[in-house]
Amino acid sequence: MRVLVIEDYEPIRTAVAQGLSEAAFAVDVAANGKDGLWYAKSNDYDVIVLDLMLPDVDGLRILRNLRQSGSASRILIMTAKDAVEDRIQGLNSGADDYVLKPFVFEELLARVQVLVRRRYDLNDPVIRVGDLVIDTAALTVQRCEQPVDLTKREYSLLVYLAMREGQVVSRTEIWENLYEFESEAHSNVVDVYIRYLRKKLEHTGQSKLIHTRRGFGYVLSLEGEEA
Repeated sequence: MRVLVIEDYEPIRTAVAQGLSEAAFAVDVAANGKDGLWYAKSNDYDVIVLDLMLPDVDGLRILRNLRQSGSASRILIMTAKDAVEDRIQGLNSGADDYVLKPFVFEELLARVQVLVRRRYDLNDPVIRVGDLVIDTAALTVQRCEQPVDLTKREYSLLVYLAMREGQVVSRTEIWENLYEFESEAHSNVVDVYIRYLRKKLEHTGQSKLIHTRRGFGYVLSLEGEEA
């Protein structure tokens, strides 16, 4: 899952980005409104964490611009402006949620996770596909009631496929949702991580869950692989 953090105060920007990265998100950051708007319109983010008081272009202008251009990203306002009128204005301009500074990071993380689930029309933080159970709140994975130990990248890949269960997802889509903008990785690394993930999910002979659709990409489902 991919998140953009637009925040001009460096300590908050760094702390939020680090915390989200540790929670298995791919995170891009922008320190001003101009760069933030460029990032937001150049990439398809699941969630944008947006400060309101920004240099160059303020947060409300960014918010309105994105909604007018049809952006489907979920937007979480993160600001010290605590007046009721400010919250109403932000929500009426198209924000999906609002968190006030100072905040506890765990609350911000929970709100980001909720917004990601909403984007994929999921209400429950636990995703179940057959005997596979992914708890996106606890960041844990089980298969056949046994824990599966995954790296952050493997976990992110599995969650992305599970949130789109039954849909064919191209290598490019996977790469764009798992890697930061400045990453030097290329879409061919997706095949490598698919192999790692399959090995861990099927290491005791369980049935395949991740299937190849030749020429198109991959799909996570209980159905068999295409010939």
